[in-house]
Amino acid sequence: MDLYPDREALLKRIERELIDGYDEELELEIEDRMPQDLESMATGTEADHAERISYFKELFRLQGELVKLQDWVSHERKKVVILFEGRDAAGKGGVIKRITQRLNPRVCRTVALPAPNDRERTQWYFQRYAAHLPAAGEIVLFDRSWYNRAGVEKVMGFCSDDEYEEFFRSVPEFERMLVRSGIHLIKYWFSITDEEQHLRFLSRIHDPLKQWKLSPMDLESRRRWEDYTKAKEVMLERTHIAEAPWWVVHAVDKKKARLNAIHHLLGQFDYREIERPAIVLPERERHPDYSRGQVTGNPVPEVY
Repeated sequence: MDLYPDREALLKRIERELIDGYDEELELEIEDRMPQDLESMATGTEADHAERISYFKELFRLQGELVKLQDWVSHERKKVVILFEGRDAAGKGGVIKRITQRLNPRVCRTVALPAPNDRERTQWYFQRYAAHLPAAGEIVLFDRSWYNRAGVEKVMGFCSDDEYEEFFRSVPEFERMLVRSGIHLIKYWFSITDEEQHLRFLSRIHDPLKQWKLSPMDLESRRRWEDYTKAKEVMLERTHIAEAPWWVVHAVDKKKARLNAIHHLLGQFDYREIERPAIVLPERERHPDYSRGQVTGNPVPEVY
């Protein structure tokens, strides 16, 4: 029995399914805007539309390359760790979403650890991060990392001066050990201006869909902009090592930052496309005595 006797209708249905998949990116794009800005997405100038289409085309191309990278990492049993650091509202989460959007979560996963609990505070500082390091064939993205000690913990007084200095003594050796063990370690700092962070915070305050992103700690970080600047400068200077250098992403323009970061990330690997065996959808077995039974459960009202 042919489920789709009309081949043309089948091709249109497949095309629609592909378009629905790419609409996920449009949903993310809408998420980055204020509600009142949505109309401008449809009524912008011809140049605006051309720029938007150009961005999406390049993003989809880069995401296609990320899939190839993922397959290569899995096939070659590589281990990859990527750190994403930067001020609050610098755009780290948006880049991570675009990187992971088309990838297999069994190969590429994101780690965003909460504040340490009482037990974790008594452990070796790197212990809770080490538990999330990749096995062979895995990519791990850290949305903030062990560099919390050099940033928020230092600025907010959550660590002592001795713990702070011990971090700087330990972190280069810790990262060199990771690299010697076969882990490809890449560190990104997303850089934005004072004015841009101010604007993004105001955007979150006035957008009910984004207010949850603003914690009391975020608001305090805004007040302590200069303290965070000093801490960042010290951190970059003291932890920029040959085995794991810092890469600074200029992130005032979110779209350009995403494309630049992904493009640079791909350039850190001499990956190749892994040939996949041809996939043939098998015919479903059919038996004359089979009939689909009544589904148990309450139906969700079809409001839409």
